[in-house]
Amino acid sequence: MPDLSPRLILLADELLSAGCIKFGEFTLKSGLKSPIYVDLRQIITYPKLLEQIGAAYLPLLKNLKFERLAGLPYAAIPIATAISLQGNYPMIYPRKEVKAYGTKAEIEGEYHAGETAVIIDDLATTGGSKFEAIEKLTGAGLVVKDVVVLVDRQSGARESLEQAGYAMHSVLTIGQLLDYWEETKKVESGKIKATREFLNQE
Repeated sequence: MPDLSPRLILLADELLSAGCIKFGEFTLKSGLKSPIYVDLRQIITYPKLLEQIGAAYLPLLKNLKFERLAGLPYAAIPIATAISLQGNYPMIYPRKEVKAYGTKAEIEGEYHAGETAVIIDDLATTGGSKFEAIEKLTGAGLVVKDVVVLVDRQSGARESLEQAGYAMHSVLTIGQLLDYWEETKKVESGKIKATREFLNQE
């Protein structure tokens, strides 16, 4: 059995049954056909799962030094909110589009230059969206050292971030999930094999 705690085993089962991770044939943004699709936006429909996910980040965050959580829009904002409520951490988020009226804020929530923000996201693939967020946060005078995600798709994000001087932490990796679902026969072995082959090509 893969090295997963009982809490993470339960989370892996819930992600699968909620349809947050699907197997089949999906066209990705890049145009590639993928045998797996990770859609963590679904979690907002399942309050208990959202609470479980928030709790799963806490052991990783306890080892980091920061003043604010920075949830990335849009999928990670509910996750960051769940973490904020359970860990009593203040939260901010960088906007995708700058407000053209009112405060014209690029970052929502209260913060002070010089504070450290830890980036919270749902999924790590190549790391591109993380760099955009880091640029906005550091441009506002915040310090960023760490990025924490629920699932590391193991497609180069960790390495890209590390090369730029940032540390990435993940609750789960796609490899751990595939190993667990294969060993427990929760997903057909053919689908697992096709997914591993696809991920190795990326």
